[in-house]
Amino acid sequence: MKTISILGSTGSIGCNTLKVIEHLKDYRVVALAAGRNMAKLADQVERFKPDFVSCEDETCAAELGAILHERKIEAPDIEVGPTGLEKVAANLETETVVSATVGAVGFVPTLRAIEAGKRVALANKETLVMAGELMMKAAERSGAEILPVDSEHNALHQCLRGETKNEVKRLILTASGGPFRNKTKAEIENATREQALNHPNWKMGDKITIDSATLMNKGLEVIEAKWLFGFDADQISVIIHPQSVVHSMVEMVDGSVIAQLGATDMKHAIQYALTYPERKTACTESLNFNKLTELNFETPDLERFPCLGLAYRALRAGGTMPAALNAANEVSVKAFLDGKIKLSDIFRVNQQVMNSHAAKPVANLETVLAADAESRTHAENIISANSASVGVSH
Repeated sequence: MKTISILGSTGSIGCNTLKVIEHLKDYRVVALAAGRNMAKLADQVERFKPDFVSCEDETCAAELGAILHERKIEAPDIEVGPTGLEKVAANLETETVVSATVGAVGFVPTLRAIEAGKRVALANKETLVMAGELMMKAAERSGAEILPVDSEHNALHQCLRGETKNEVKRLILTASGGPFRNKTKAEIENATREQALNHPNWKMGDKITIDSATLMNKGLEVIEAKWLFGFDADQISVIIHPQSVVHSMVEMVDGSVIAQLGATDMKHAIQYALTYPERKTACTESLNFNKLTELNFETPDLERFPCLGLAYRALRAGGTMPAALNAANEVSVKAFLDGKIKLSDIFRVNQQVMNSHAAKPVANLETVLAADAESRTHAENIISANSASVGVSH
């Protein structure tokens, strides 16, 4: 019986991972880490009986304990906060850690799992965006495997099986284009929260859905691809593919293009990451080619979606610049979701933070965390000041 722990068990990826585990039937859940959704975590404890769990704080721990007591379910050990996340990630009994938290909160726990030599099924792209160099060096030292769960990077991993790096001309990440693919710049500028969260193809959490609407999600994936596969910015392309059937492609030096196709279901990518190098019977529906009437591809418009350009700029600048961009983006996306700024102001805040950030080499964990904290504070100050010079408006 294989052992597994999940960071972000109550989110979309976490819940789908548990469905995959039920399908595979050869995993024991050792630990689960969640945020504040204690009702869902209690359901997971009842079904999978982990040894211990982690939640955001003591209030959540008390709520979870009360729910389990009311249901007459034996409570596992309960940890809280960042320490709890790290304990879930580095637990000695765990062989595989699914990193599925959203944002920078997953950075240090994922690093701890890598340092401990775990197989890491990585859905938290921010960890490689913030400190890809640190992560990959830690994996090299510990022997940890990093298997991507993001559908695009998972697809690239599948396309690159058996290929050598010098045979590859470029990686091609596909993007749905989000809800504003056919909208004008003015329509995007004044888009509502509800419109931005109305993704045409995928059901995801709020933060990643907004990132998809601005194409920042694809920009972060470009940075992530650099560290996962070792290619430079000029060798990583993005193309809009509204049907989300081709999850990504690899163009070879001889002109051949290898593509990975599949249904829009994250369970496929999760299962691949858990069972690699084996392939096991699918827990998802097969792709129905009879329903594929067309496959379209478009070049992304950087004027309407300038956040994608910021990500390429951050990648080329290197050092702590991607961490600064990620921090600013997390703050600005939350401000948009809270109704404090317009959708287009996400770009303006991010750009302002990058313009003032002096990138430093990623020497250690402290350097990254300092850049993250500094950039968050700067972004919050920009939003609070409602500065006309960057166009932020309530």
